[in-house]
Amino acid sequence: MNTALTRELLSFIGKSPTAYHAAASAAETLSQNGFVPLTEQSEEPLSPGGKYYILRNGSSLLAFRLPQERPTGFMICASHSDSPTFKLKPNADSDAFGRYVSLNTERYGGMILSSWFDRPLSVAGRVAVETDEGLKIRLVNLDRDLLVIPNVAIHMNHALNNGYVYNPQCDTLPLFAEKASECGIFDLVAEACKTAKEKIAGHDLFLYCREKGVLFGAKEEFFLSPRIDNLECAWTSLRGFLEADPTRAIPVYALFDNEETGSESKQGAASDFLLNTLCRIVRSLPEKESTASLLANSFMLSADNAHGRHPNHPELADRENFPVMNEGIVIKYNASQRYTTDGVSAALFKALCKKAGVPTQVYANRSDMAGGSTLGSILNTRVSVKTVDIGLAQLAMHSACETAGTRDAAYMYEACRLFFSASLTEKNNLIKWNF
Repeated sequence: MNTALTRELLSFIGKSPTAYHAAASAAETLSQNGFVPLTEQSEEPLSPGGKYYILRNGSSLLAFRLPQERPTGFMICASHSDSPTFKLKPNADSDAFGRYVSLNTERYGGMILSSWFDRPLSVAGRVAVETDEGLKIRLVNLDRDLLVIPNVAIHMNHALNNGYVYNPQCDTLPLFAEKASECGIFDLVAEACKTAKEKIAGHDLFLYCREKGVLFGAKEEFFLSPRIDNLECAWTSLRGFLEADPTRAIPVYALFDNEETGSESKQGAASDFLLNTLCRIVRSLPEKESTASLLANSFMLSADNAHGRHPNHPELADRENFPVMNEGIVIKYNASQRYTTDGVSAALFKALCKKAGVPTQVYANRSDMAGGSTLGSILNTRVSVKTVDIGLAQLAMHSACETAGTRDAAYMYEACRLFFSASLTEKNNLIKWNF
């Protein structure tokens, strides 16, 4: 079994403790591959054959390549950079009966609370530092085992194994220091930023799980890591984007923040980031084009991981429409439009995967269980294109550590590489891929 791709994925996850770090890692990789950064403050000129990327808020990113010839449409793949965690409140140091210091946090996204207990944790994110020239935004990662959320001993809470309901206001506050140490969290943050604590004017800091990703199983067929959802799709689609062949379509790699909290932010999928960027691309083209006509020959992959059928609880999956790890890319369906997949987009994606030699499988919720949503339907309200919701099967989604299949990373990479090397045409009720 080829595990090299999965090991590269785990390295990317390890360098991406927060959405800010994931976007920065993607931007660094793009720069190393000749992509030029753009800004939203000014509209720099774009050239045929040019390679560009734009960051918004330091946590969302769009990258694209312009063809040498007149473009036919856009090939877009969207994933997200954020994962469920805890965010530090503005005043984060919290006294614990005069002996300890805990950190005052609140939930970000819908995590499995119990999975965060008794693990090594730390703090990462970004800070705004006052300088003589103005505010400087700096990434920070307190890269050491720093915190723990301690469980209450079973002797003191006999209900712990009987469906205990955790209270995030008190149960999930991480232990940070002895009170006598007279050290606050922002003393360490300031030290990491090489500035004075009073110069820290603002912050967006999060807890992250320190455990390293590992391969496991009799033949290393699985891997365990924090933040598999959704950095697995973010990294595999980025690699496919970078290694695709030139095409007459405009390939667009999209990485959005705040999916775990509904995407309703200036940098989320519900924002104007993607539409503004596509319109900017169209304005730069030497031929007069309309955004609408290019979108009509476009396709989008909404790439976010899927629930694999659980080995201990197979009854939680639909009887016929369930995926398992290591058996290919999951096409996700939902009648209430939580997912964008329809008969046409599914057929087109299956044809693409067949050409790439990549297996596919399907996911639908049990009809008596509500499911989650993802990027596709939200993006389609801003940018209306044929879209399919896809992902890779995993277990324990939204746990501090999740499980996925080793072969699946390679499947997603291969499908994305072909996708970004393709274009789509539709005429006289006939739709076809051009490879």
